[in-house]
Amino acid sequence: MMSGPAEAKARPARGGAYDGVWNVVFATTQGTCSSGYSVPFTVTGSRVSSAGGGRVSGAVNRAGSVAVNVSVGRSHASGGGRLAAGNGAGTWRGEISGDRCSGTWQATRT
Repeated sequence: MMSGPAEAKARPARGGAYDGVWNVVFATTQGTCSSGYSVPFTVTGSRVSSAGGGRVSGAVNRAGSVAVNVSVGRSHASGGGRLAAGNGAGTWRGEISGDRCSGTWQATRT
């Protein structure tokens, strides 16, 4: 039996191990920014995008290492960390409402 491009196209696409909607909560450890901001994002394959609540872009690799940029209004932050089966954590830094801050983030898959 021959296997060719037509057969490859007929196979269903495999989703990424981290696919789904994630809720990310940001905590401030340096600076005067408020803690507790929450931003949902969607992972599809290796791509990270917004699930509402701002602009989100980034990527996640097979090992779960993630790099993300988030913008909400004039506030913006970038961060990195790691996702696992249903949760994740990492660090961020950015400018929130004019204040430069940094901290940690925690994510849970919904």
